[in-house]
Amino acid sequence: MTATGIGAAVRRKEDHRFITGKGHYTDDHARPDQVFAHFIRSPHAHARLKNIDTSAASAMPGVIAIWTGADFANDKLGPLICGWMVNSKDGSPMKMAPHPALAAGKVSHVGDAYAVVIAGTLAQAKDAAEKVVTDFEVLPAVIDPAQAQGKGVPQIHEVAPGNTIYNWHIGDPAANDAAMKKARHVTRLDFINNRLVPNALEPRSALAEYDSGNENFTLWTTSQNPHVARLVISAFIGVAPEHKLRVIAPDVGGGFGSKIFIYPEEVVCLWASKKVARPVKWTADRSEAFVTDAHGRDHVTHAELGFDENNKIVGMRVKTIANLGAYMSTFSSAVPTYLYATLLSGQYDIPSIYCEVDSVYTNTVPVDAYRGAGRPEATFVVERLMEVSARELSVDPAELRKKNFVRTFPYQTVVASLYDAGDYDASLAKAMEIHDAKGFKQRKRDSARRGKLRGIGYSTYIEACGVAPSAVVGSLGAGVGLWESAEVRVNPTGSVEILTGSHAHGQGHETTFAQLVSDRLGIPIDNVTIVHGDTDKVQFGMGTYGSRSGAVGMSAIVKALDKVEAKAKKIAAHLLEAAEGDIEFRDGKFSVAGTDKSIGFGDLALQAYVGHKFPTAEIEPGLKESAFYDPTNFTFPAGCHICELEVDPDTGAVTIDKWTAVDDFGTIINPMIVEGQVHGGIAQGVGQALLEHAVYDSDGQLVSGSFMDYAMPRAENFPTFEVGMTKTVCPSNPLGIKGCGEAGAIAAPAAVMNAITNAIGTEQIDMPATPAAVWRALQQTAPARAA
Repeated sequence: MTATGIGAAVRRKEDHRFITGKGHYTDDHARPDQVFAHFIRSPHAHARLKNIDTSAASAMPGVIAIWTGADFANDKLGPLICGWMVNSKDGSPMKMAPHPALAAGKVSHVGDAYAVVIAGTLAQAKDAAEKVVTDFEVLPAVIDPAQAQGKGVPQIHEVAPGNTIYNWHIGDPAANDAAMKKARHVTRLDFINNRLVPNALEPRSALAEYDSGNENFTLWTTSQNPHVARLVISAFIGVAPEHKLRVIAPDVGGGFGSKIFIYPEEVVCLWASKKVARPVKWTADRSEAFVTDAHGRDHVTHAELGFDENNKIVGMRVKTIANLGAYMSTFSSAVPTYLYATLLSGQYDIPSIYCEVDSVYTNTVPVDAYRGAGRPEATFVVERLMEVSARELSVDPAELRKKNFVRTFPYQTVVASLYDAGDYDASLAKAMEIHDAKGFKQRKRDSARRGKLRGIGYSTYIEACGVAPSAVVGSLGAGVGLWESAEVRVNPTGSVEILTGSHAHGQGHETTFAQLVSDRLGIPIDNVTIVHGDTDKVQFGMGTYGSRSGAVGMSAIVKALDKVEAKAKKIAAHLLEAAEGDIEFRDGKFSVAGTDKSIGFGDLALQAYVGHKFPTAEIEPGLKESAFYDPTNFTFPAGCHICELEVDPDTGAVTIDKWTAVDDFGTIINPMIVEGQVHGGIAQGVGQALLEHAVYDSDGQLVSGSFMDYAMPRAENFPTFEVGMTKTVCPSNPLGIKGCGEAGAIAAPAAVMNAITNAIGTEQIDMPATPAAVWRALQQTAPARAA
């Protein structure tokens, strides 16, 4: 390992511009003569639009245009789409309701945009919007997903009877029934996996410009996958032909999945830029973000786990109702199905699993992938079941896990996942050692002397990352392939530009990708530049989500580097007057085996472009190669997190005292960045467990629609994290990478809730475990604790 190569804790190259205010985010961009868009949004969860009077607003100073959903529809533009087809268990396709960029005829959730004001300044647009008079016919709203399919419940979309999008399943129900009937013990639990608002640091933004001279559009936008945005906007919505649309995602301030999707605002800005012949800009304020950014989670689940007389698992049964909100989002259908149920085996050898998922429409903000996307929900089900089973069986929770761990790889689960490599005993043992699990009983007694309740909770999670191969996801309904692309451009001076279809929005790609190249080519890391996020520069790419940038994106770079090295060896053979087979490349030098003849990488790069000393009829001048990489399997990061906390029985306040995380991410490029990813993921997972909740009232109003009511985790909520690693190399990509970006958010909620329920002595509490919720639960156990 070199000081800047694979495995080195290199400080992030990109951080200097971020911490000195030199970042270039979408809202930092301005175009000459630009105007501003302000969207008029529904104050009602469900209502017909009887009349929209824009006459007074149109006369306001600075107003250029006001358009409604009817105007958008008149231009024959298509609706937003969901790009993953899921069929019900009877074979019928999912019921995808139209989702126009501007609602026409009816609005379906608070915040649903039905008109837009274009004006010279944002203040003028907002002032004019207040003069728009809308006559609504308010309709009954459907809010609770558990009630959405009930008899007599209002129907939101004509295409979806009973508000049901699909009734999907995986597994053999008859075989599962038989397995569960043979169980000596069955643990049964009901869960609500609470709805979350992503709250990326940077709100979403769009700046669209139309050039009438060449009929080209340019869109600057806060996107995790600009190429997919271009594809959907051109091919399905029809704003512009793909070759006439350039999408640029510059610096993006966090995404957590919420910036994967195609949103109405960027579509409308593009459309409007041509109509007004001026650049159009929109940036969300935080209140808009709460009611427009795709939310996460929101499952209602009943689950059962059966054991034999030896405490070996014999079967699992799960029924989930997944709330997808008022419209289907870009990948929403896959989250509660293929990204959820396929991970229900956890780290365990479970011979029978049956899972049924009903996804439903409600009059709430659409729900889609949020950090972890299905895997946190699956881990919560599995790990809460395991912990409660241990309590009901009166066995140690770690021992029950060990008794049921998968130990032989590859391991084919009964829910389609093929685990390729892992050592779950190692991560559990290391976590228990670091955490000093043996000392818990003494620490519990110490807490009791101070009047506190102490609990410990385990979460041994597994996730599927890399989201590939394309043939597999295609067979499961994905509308795109999930490979990745890369291009390596070696300049005549020996510096290197890497063009990648992955996108960075906080992951540190400009550092880790450069480390890979520095390590492989033996050049200084500062001689490597990473280019991403521009569809005019990068041919095509699938973006960043599902912890795929390392396993898939960097593997594409490796393939392109292989081609660069192969061509460079051909050139070196001519320069060094040797056989190509005798050329070796190591530490930035090409040399002839067994001799002292050599040439440095930079010198060879120059000769590749000069073209004087090799036959250009046989070897093309230059040194530039591209590659597409499609993995052979998902990757399967796994690990063990242990949470230890205290509860104040008088107030219900929870204080996390110790946290240990031991993860197996395969090969690690930069341990410092990986540890930062783990820290951030834990923070988001703890936020879900203790603080965060998107709460709607019965009328569909988001009552936790600001940071006054939606609590976010802060530094004071956490102890110092103890982070460790184990390593099994992933065999499905050339680097052996598994991925790390979502692990903390996947493991943390179950660890926290297992610790809380261990402390207070009842399972009857849902997330978020706020002080009020914990205090109420404590009242149920007060007599038992007093005894």
